[in-house]
Amino acid sequence: MEQETIRKLLERYNEGQCTPEEAAIIEEWFDSIGDQYTSPKSEHEVQADLNAVQRALMKQIQPAPRRLMRRSWYYAAAAITVLVAAGAWFFQQRHQPATPDLPGQQPLAGNLAKPTSTVNDGVVTVNTPKGSRENIVLEDGSRIILNAASRIRYPQHFSGNHRDIYLEEGEAWFEAAPGAENSFAVHAGNVTTVALGTTFNIRAYTHEQRITVALLTGKVKVTTGSQPSVILQPSEQASYDLRSLQLVKTAFDTEVVTGWQKGYLIFKDASYEQVRRGIENRYGVTIINQSDKKDWTYTGNFREETLANVIETICLTESLSYTIGKDTVILKNKE
Repeated sequence: MEQETIRKLLERYNEGQCTPEEAAIIEEWFDSIGDQYTSPKSEHEVQADLNAVQRALMKQIQPAPRRLMRRSWYYAAAAITVLVAAGAWFFQQRHQPATPDLPGQQPLAGNLAKPTSTVNDGVVTVNTPKGSRENIVLEDGSRIILNAASRIRYPQHFSGNHRDIYLEEGEAWFEAAPGAENSFAVHAGNVTTVALGTTFNIRAYTHEQRITVALLTGKVKVTTGSQPSVILQPSEQASYDLRSLQLVKTAFDTEVVTGWQKGYLIFKDASYEQVRRGIENRYGVTIINQSDKKDWTYTGNFREETLANVIETICLTESLSYTIGKDTVILKNKE
């Protein structure tokens, strides 16, 4: 089946122009193959998977009176043929050396500095400025989304039985590729997080005086130089206070922790420093608080909002006035 035919069918589906029968087949097909991308497959395995999908889809189309279902069967059969071909093409493309489409791939704000990546003696260092994020795929298939104003360091090629990543500043989301024989460890200050086939988020901005590890799936062990190790289960996080050197385990709100990947600003009882950092990272600005209100516990949720709308809403809640310049926001007491 030609790729042009595949493309047109999928475009019609995305634009809502498929027949109900075509749409149903496409959606069932995507659901069926959704879990097959966790590891590379051989050509034989791919074909076996596609054959299984085709058989499953054929079984779901129930016979009906000939006069009513003739057109439906024609579209369904055509859709199955095209989708199986599309699956073969899609799997083939997956094995090409391309960067996966990860969430948060585009810069958060326009006309800003872009992330930089340097290689020195086999070590890669990636820096992201305010207003930008960066997606990274390691050679073992592990994935990283690096938040704004962050820096990470890792080897170009892993060797031995260790996969060591160093989050030197900022925040990052990790999806550790399975590898029972090789540990996957992320070092952030004095905190080391060891994972296996796991997704987790680490926040380690210097000015916040706290390093937080939040586990989404799998299991991780968090160790420090001064506290016993902590094992996290999904929806648990460990926070390490850089002043008291205490490591505390609590539950967390997934949306609050991971919203930054989609460009959302989600605050829950957030301090001024957390609010400031979130806005600066999202919009690439600098916030200067000239008011006498420094002790915040702010809760708010912003999706697809302009900087002006965000600042105005927050200032109404906190009873502040503000001015917005080219790249600076100044907060003041209300007169």
